[in-house]
Amino acid sequence: MTGHVTFIHGIGNQREPDRVLRSWKRLLADGGDGVDLDTYGVTSSMVYWADVMYAESSDATQEKESVIFEGVTAGEVPSIDESYLEAADPREKAFIEAIILKYHLDADESTPVPDLEDVDESKAHELEAMPLPWFVKKPLMRILLRDVHHYLFNTSHTPRPGDTYRVQDEIRKRFLADTSAVNTRPHVIIAHSMGTVITYDVLKRVGESTPVDAVITLGCPLGLSEIQDQLKPEYSRRDGFPSKVTDWANIADRLDPVCAADPTIANDYKRNDKEVVQDEIVKNDGLFRHPVSKYLRQMSVRKAVRSALGF
Repeated sequence: MTGHVTFIHGIGNQREPDRVLRSWKRLLADGGDGVDLDTYGVTSSMVYWADVMYAESSDATQEKESVIFEGVTAGEVPSIDESYLEAADPREKAFIEAIILKYHLDADESTPVPDLEDVDESKAHELEAMPLPWFVKKPLMRILLRDVHHYLFNTSHTPRPGDTYRVQDEIRKRFLADTSAVNTRPHVIIAHSMGTVITYDVLKRVGESTPVDAVITLGCPLGLSEIQDQLKPEYSRRDGFPSKVTDWANIADRLDPVCAADPTIANDYKRNDKEVVQDEIVKNDGLFRHPVSKYLRQMSVRKAVRSALGF
């Protein structure tokens, strides 16, 4: 068996690249229905970009991230520098304000959190608040807003003294270097959260990107029209499917706050006006539905990986 899986992480700080890669592979392999890439002779790599946004790597595991948010401990919720909001030009401000409105980030923080047992998950996008306390949801979505803004608008960012990046330029370069080095097929990309935006942007909008056999997106915010607007003119609803991608599976939890506003995307990324993205809704466990650790343990994700790799 041959093949290669390229992973790309999402928002939030991460551990060192090799540790993140080992963690994702282990999470995918865990349990009797897991997919152990090494056993099948499938090589893998991680497109790592956390250091473009953060001063130093985190020593928190994915499991610890889940525990922090499940335990809803206010003092452990990460915060970020939001000085960029004041420096934004009119076009950027329009984008920022639209995202704030979409995610209700200007809502009263005293808004009660609905009981999970009372939530109609099919109408999650209509809720004023996802089932997370505001002191958890708000920083999480502010991180998403910062990361997606800096990427789509190619913002200059200095995560540590002496290192300044044009965010989109730097991350595109890393993505292209990693994927162009792959010389085995099938080549599958598994992207989570903000990593799905990066993956789509490069494969659709960068001419020298390498064709891939399948893309699997997890907790993907690409359904947001505000993000789609920034992907034009290459993006259109009628022909938004990247020509360099053969198959695309999108897996989402309706109560994952990152993708809950529009978790299914087949109608937004058509190929020649036909819906071809395979959307699947899953239910991750617990209060906080976004961690990649929960997605990689889903049977539907593992089935998509097996199908993409041909076993």
